[in-house]
Amino acid sequence: LGPYLRMLVSNTNLLIVHWLAPVSTPHLRSMESFISAVEQVEQSNPTLTPLALVRALRRIAGHDDPLTVHYLGASNRHPVLSATLDQAILNASSFSFFDKERGVVLAPDGTTVALAPLLLGIEAGLRAREAEVGAETEQEGGASGVAAFGVFPLTLGRSLGLSFLSLQDFSADLRLGPGGCWDSVEQPRVFRLSRTPTLATDALINGGMDGAILGTALGNLSRAAPPPPPTRLSATLRGYYGYVLSEDRGLEELRGHASAKRRQSSRSLLEPLDPERQVMETLVMVWKLEKTEWIALDDGVEVSVKEGLKAFTHMYWDCPPIISRCQWGAEVIRGTHSPLSPPLPYLYIHHTYQPSTPCLSFPACSRDMRAMQRFHQDERGWKDIGYSFVVGSDGYVYEGRGWHNRGAHTRDRNTVGYGVAIIGNYISTLPSRYSMDLLRHRLVQCAVDGGRLAVNYTLLGHRQVVNTSCPGDAFYSEISTWDRFGK
Repeated sequence: LGPYLRMLVSNTNLLIVHWLAPVSTPHLRSMESFISAVEQVEQSNPTLTPLALVRALRRIAGHDDPLTVHYLGASNRHPVLSATLDQAILNASSFSFFDKERGVVLAPDGTTVALAPLLLGIEAGLRAREAEVGAETEQEGGASGVAAFGVFPLTLGRSLGLSFLSLQDFSADLRLGPGGCWDSVEQPRVFRLSRTPTLATDALINGGMDGAILGTALGNLSRAAPPPPPTRLSATLRGYYGYVLSEDRGLEELRGHASAKRRQSSRSLLEPLDPERQVMETLVMVWKLEKTEWIALDDGVEVSVKEGLKAFTHMYWDCPPIISRCQWGAEVIRGTHSPLSPPLPYLYIHHTYQPSTPCLSFPACSRDMRAMQRFHQDERGWKDIGYSFVVGSDGYVYEGRGWHNRGAHTRDRNTVGYGVAIIGNYISTLPSRYSMDLLRHRLVQCAVDGGRLAVNYTLLGHRQVVNTSCPGDAFYSEISTWDRFGK
């Protein structure tokens, strides 16, 4: 990105970033590319503060809507280089981060993140720190002491509330999402949604969670000990998205915030604040600023918000993050799938045996998924990878045949149960505690609450119904202690 980045800086340390890449060379839409570009700006402007940087980006993007200005103030409060260098500068570059889907990037963990709510949350947190918490604002509520600098409204509250209301005639789960697919996970340039978008796509929700987490941490909006002030925006982003796991340092040992743990972290942060009340207050503020307060008189508003948040809680907090087939690079099915008839009464637990080593990153887990699919299709002659789902040690579940299609995982039992494997050989060692919890608590509860797995389901090891050592002696001993294990 270096040769294409021109940084124009005024003597007030506000900057304008202009991309000069040839039209024939589309920009990579990866978080790493975005962070690298930010890093180059910082290196050329060592006195630039993170708050000045995110504020300048917001100014150039023209994102001074009434709600944002209400919480963050106008972005053009400070002198700028030139009135001619406006929103068009960023709209033609990878810094055009404030529109719905052009402004998304592929994170290293395989998830897609909208940069707008991420950066708005960060700006809100940095502004809170600058204002010295409690000196200039009211409390947002709740025992956590989160101050009303707009972290929740700007990251999640507005998009969730407006999405719930805009699609009141649809079921609550269809008022959120969808996800989508990249043209290439190695060289991401084009992102395509899987269906018509709502006002709260998966990418916007991911970015909103990340913005809430980082904004709260940067602003010291909890009553925890204050972290040291950030010196660079790029360091904050790289620490959150660029963590590296190893056999000795898995997610359970990882200190600090990380994108793979966004669902747990955002839930622990936001759930105590009464999200329903927060969304309603955000909507009331939006309508007040837009002088459309009459909308609040609609009796259906509170019902829509309540239903929507119930769906949000299930889809994005109860359920684990699932990497879709298109994201890990699945080949097309050879033939046609046979549908299942959920809820199913059984859950069958496997280890993969081969690959024998736990995968610790999105690229590694994706390679393992592709290798297993090739083996199942080419060597076994099956139409697709056999498992319903596969759990990596990177904090993610990988979609195999999914909830609706019959698998090929447990002979003579594929019509009555789902087959879930954890990548690795667990004859003498156990999977990571994080991976087991992802399966035992998150995926299972998601399946039961979603009507895919019967409430009174039975959990069995593969060896209990087929002549095999799977899921390995160590892992089998472990699952025999789990709830609903069948003797």
